[in-house]
Amino acid sequence: MLFVDRIDAGRRLSQKLQHLQGEDVVVLGLPRGGVPVAAEVARALEAPLDVIVVRKLGVPFQPELGMGAIGEGGVRVLNEALVRRAGITQDELAAVEQRERVELKRRTRRFRGDRARIPLAGRTVVVVDDGIATGSTARAACRVVRAQGAARVVLAVPVAPPDWARGFVGVADELICLFTPGLFLGIGQFYADFSQTSEEEVIACLRPAVAQSAPAAGNVAAGLGDDPPDRDEEVEVHAGTVSLRGRLTVPEAAAGVVVFAHGSGSSRHSPRNRSVAGVLNRAGLGTLLLDLLTHEELHRTNVFDIDLLARRLTNASGWLRTQPDTTSASIGYFGASTGAAAALWAAAEPHTRIAAVVCRGGRPDLAARHLTEVSAPTLLIVGGLDEAVLELNRQAQARLRDSRLVVIPGATHLFEEPGTLEQVAELARDWFTTHLTPISNGPTMKPAATQ
Repeated sequence: MLFVDRIDAGRRLSQKLQHLQGEDVVVLGLPRGGVPVAAEVARALEAPLDVIVVRKLGVPFQPELGMGAIGEGGVRVLNEALVRRAGITQDELAAVEQRERVELKRRTRRFRGDRARIPLAGRTVVVVDDGIATGSTARAACRVVRAQGAARVVLAVPVAPPDWARGFVGVADELICLFTPGLFLGIGQFYADFSQTSEEEVIACLRPAVAQSAPAAGNVAAGLGDDPPDRDEEVEVHAGTVSLRGRLTVPEAAAGVVVFAHGSGSSRHSPRNRSVAGVLNRAGLGTLLLDLLTHEELHRTNVFDIDLLARRLTNASGWLRTQPDTTSASIGYFGASTGAAAALWAAAEPHTRIAAVVCRGGRPDLAARHLTEVSAPTLLIVGGLDEAVLELNRQAQARLRDSRLVVIPGATHLFEEPGTLEQVAELARDWFTTHLTPISNGPTMKPAATQ
């Protein structure tokens, strides 16, 4: 079994948790990689999502050996037998705990901000990670959750070693795992995309949970300002014989709408693109986060079928021009990785009438024969450390009619470094607000045929 990415793993994992529907459930994700998985589980169960931050208490002279763990609310769980055998004094224990509480507080504040943690007392708590290797963090989390009053603890992961359950006897009430391969070398072995989850992505995943638990503050947390958008809902865009799932957000009097073309294996739930979309929404721009492939189509052949993805984008543009609240709005494309190639390919079609394009870490080489036909102003954003992709974008800039290349120093391909994704969002916002203006008249665009 191979998962496309953490979002795909979360969707599959949620199918094994449907028996919890209707219970008083809270879903907790272990940062950082477990949170995107947990977000999908929470969405499927229609349950609140929160983060569970724990810190291991390491033996002073052997820090990798855990003698206990701490969590929020002053919770501490100890392996008393190990503490005695190791001869750990109360002063030594206190010093370790004090140091770890500082980091616990920093991480909790970073991920959750000022929002209080969701109460767990008397509830069924599902602890989710992206996989089990040694299991030490997951065990600590389950113990902390129990100490915080959970009535029932369920540990759910996509993948783990064959004998993983033995380490959780008495720790969790129920263990759920999709795949326990005989040859287990590491969690990343079973993901096509196992790139590191950034702190910004964790925060983006938690934003919908903030909106659900605190409606008054939710729009601010989601990046929509003080006023709710005129339209913010899940939509279906018909493209030939398939229906594509999307999230359409349209602020009042939006001058333009930006359609997001995700990278290979990603989806409308991409934390990075949702984070950028929030910045655009706050600037008064509409966004359509769209799955260009159905769940059944997610395999390598389709992921790199740029022609297919471009036609799907063209269909989405035509659909937007049939919607009452976007019919007169100009349309832009935001493409990431392979999605950038699809955006440029679709923008090259004259009848799409695309007003502007932004590519983040894009692969314009996959749309090479169409680059000279792109008339829309195009912004290419590349990380300074993403050397191979940077060279591809330099070559593409030379072929584009109206383009600008911005290199963000210190950034890698996924812009995981602190502050780099925010720079991407600000650059995209400025580009789209400059180039997207309302369309008052013009011929109705017919959606392209697709498959």
